[in-house]
Amino acid sequence: MKKSMIANCITVLRIVGAIILLFLTPFSIPFYITYSLTGVTDVLDGFVARKFGIASETGAKLDSAADILFYGVTLTKLLRYLLDELPKQIWWVVCAVLIIRMCAYFTAAFKYRKFASLHTYLNKVTGLSVFLIPYFLKAPFAVTYCYAVCVIGGISSLEELFIHLTAGSYNSKKKSLLNIKSHNSEIA
Repeated sequence: MKKSMIANCITVLRIVGAIILLFLTPFSIPFYITYSLTGVTDVLDGFVARKFGIASETGAKLDSAADILFYGVTLTKLLRYLLDELPKQIWWVVCAVLIIRMCAYFTAAFKYRKFASLHTYLNKVTGLSVFLIPYFLKAPFAVTYCYAVCVIGGISSLEELFIHLTAGSYNSKKKSLLNIKSHNSEIA
C-alpha cells in the first residue's frame, strides 16, 4: 500500500465502524468497543497524515465526511434516549448551534465556491466533547455536560463563521481566530 493512502484508509475504517454501529444496541459492550475504536480513527488519521507528510485536501474532505457519518449514526442510535433524558430547552440550544454551524458552511461555500470546514482547535475540542457524550449519558451530571458541549460547540461554530467572514481567501491550515500566522499562512 502506498504511504499516501494510509491516512485515508484509517478514515475509511471510521466509515466502516459507523456502519457497524447501526446494527449494535446502544450502551452495550459491543457498542462501546466499536464506538471507541471508531473514534480513535478520528485522531489517528490526522496524526498519520501529519507524521508522514501526506495530508491532503482530499483527505481532509474525506475526514469531514466520515465525521458527519459517524456522528450522524451515533445521534440516530442515541436520539430516543437523548429525547427522553435531556430537557427540552437544550434542544433549542442545539438548534441555535447547528444554525450557526450551517451559516459557517454556507458562508464558506458562497465565498470560496466549495465546501470548507476548518479543523480549528475549538472544533477539535468540540469533536472530543461530542464524542464523550455517550460515556457520560448515564452519569448524574449528564445534562450539565451536554449544556457545556453546546456552549463549546456554539463558540467553535461562531469562531469558524467569523474566520470565513473575515478571511481574504480560504486557508485550510487556519487553526484559530487568535493566531495571526499558521503553518502555511497567506502572509509571506
